[in-house]
Amino acid sequence: TCPQCHRSASLDQRGLRGFQRNRLLEAIVQRYQQGRAAAAAKCQLCDRSPPEPAAVLCEQCEVLYCAACQLRCHPARGPFAKHRLAPPPAHPGAPGGDGDGGGGGKGAGGGRKLPTCAEHDLENYSMYCVSCRSPVCYQCLEEGKHSKHEVKALGAMWKQHKAQLSQALNGVSDKAKEAKEFLVQLKNLLQQIQENGLDYEACLVAQCDALVDALTRQKAKLLTKVTKEREHKLKVVWDQINHCTLKLRQSTGLMEYCLEVIKENDPSGFLQISDALIKRVQVSQEQWVKGALEPKVSAEFDLTLDSEPLLQSIHQLDFIQMKFPVTVPPVPLLQLEKCCTRNNSVTLAWRMPPLSHNPVEGYILELDDGDGGQFRVRISFSIYLSFFETLCTIDGLHFNSTYNARVKAFNSSGVGPYSKTVILQTSDVAWFTFDPSSAHRDIVLSNDNQTATCNSYDDRVVLGTAAFSKGVHYWELHVDRYDNHPDPAFGIARINVVKDMMLGKDDKAWAMYVDNNRSWFMHCNSHTNRTEGGVSKGATVGVLLDLNKHNLTFYINGQQQGPPAFENVEGVFMPALSLNRNVQVSFCHSVPLT
Repeated sequence: TCPQCHRSASLDQRGLRGFQRNRLLEAIVQRYQQGRAAAAAKCQLCDRSPPEPAAVLCEQCEVLYCAACQLRCHPARGPFAKHRLAPPPAHPGAPGGDGDGGGGGKGAGGGRKLPTCAEHDLENYSMYCVSCRSPVCYQCLEEGKHSKHEVKALGAMWKQHKAQLSQALNGVSDKAKEAKEFLVQLKNLLQQIQENGLDYEACLVAQCDALVDALTRQKAKLLTKVTKEREHKLKVVWDQINHCTLKLRQSTGLMEYCLEVIKENDPSGFLQISDALIKRVQVSQEQWVKGALEPKVSAEFDLTLDSEPLLQSIHQLDFIQMKFPVTVPPVPLLQLEKCCTRNNSVTLAWRMPPLSHNPVEGYILELDDGDGGQFRVRISFSIYLSFFETLCTIDGLHFNSTYNARVKAFNSSGVGPYSKTVILQTSDVAWFTFDPSSAHRDIVLSNDNQTATCNSYDDRVVLGTAAFSKGVHYWELHVDRYDNHPDPAFGIARINVVKDMMLGKDDKAWAMYVDNNRSWFMHCNSHTNRTEGGVSKGATVGVLLDLNKHNLTFYINGQQQGPPAFENVEGVFMPALSLNRNVQVSFCHSVPLT
């Protein structure tokens, strides 16, 4: 199993030689090795160490000369007058060469022999197997293990994955640009801290020198505090610079590698690594999102020396640590451009007002019930270091509902006022796919997670990505493949349904299982309402979940299959399906019925 992408592969009799070679990486390494080999040719008559770069090549003598050695050893007169001097070749040891050496873009792309299939040596790759995520030839499709898999054109998938990688790179490139600007800001901050520190020291020395001998003993203590404060700020900034530089170097290296990969013209080699590379780039971008590109310390020193007190107060003289009194936080400002909804999830974003000197220890977010009632959902969270983002996503809400949301901040002094209320509308229509994160490991998803099949002869369960708790919902599933009369089961389930047996055998699922002639309803392993009429390849199974009347009804090819299957269904349900390797099913659509 690959430790990066967690993709498992089985070894055949060839052992490790059975793995496909990373041709794209080999081409990049070869191109860079050729580029290093193309160093400037050296003079062959120089006494210096190292020799001077060659200026000319005598085609008759076949000797490289620098400018000085050419004038001294090969003057353009006498027997050398008829010799022809030419520029030195690009590759040393190859006089008269064209300096190309096959290491340019041509050698890396168009001049390379097309890769052949690992299992059919005489065939070139022509298609891409979506299920196995690997390029295949036409013989693999006719007689190999890919004959029943979903395949797409190699060139189309190459362009699609290149576009995805380029889009992901744009996000990393933007973050890298921000990081460079942030580094400039940090370096300017260093200078400001140095200058402000010196200013504070000078001010402190001037005030202490103006006092009598009683102030002299306090002066050293105060200088020490300023120095410690400056050193602390400098240390924090340097640590942040080192951390940001390291992340920038990693992102830049990944960008350069990805750009070299994009330059390659080998579709199959590119597709061999594109999935893992796209995930790496996306993870790199998410790391930048999580890291706040803001200084952890301010260039200002929150220290004020009051030199007005009388002499008897000198021994109690100290810095005022805070320039401003600590009060409750101000009103948070909602960032409406970042507030959004997706399906039945809402995202709320906010920020604190600029120039706010009151510390914030955490936030309290409140949400109403979606029916215009009182605020019921209350989420409280604290801030840790500077990695906190003022953004919160809430899942599992009702579809086609309007929610009011607000937020307030708190600190040790108390709770601040509420922000303005933002109104968020969840989606009218539930759009969902099969959920790869909760599916059984034997389930195989394809077609952007809209098609499901299984690797096992036993029934395995897969859920949808949406959850329903009210309203009327209807979705249909198309039977793409139906072999050997299996019993697929369609229905609804809780999130914690057992996934290694047929849907409906436990108390967390309500289902209809059906063969080619008849169907049954099943819940808690209880079989009821045997109904004539089954499914075959091309059939459509509909599921109607009415949470207003709390019942569940099934349809086959548009006709109701038996009576309403289950009554008094209440709670949160997810679309569910169980099948084995003899069945393949795809979502048709999901529409609300009102």
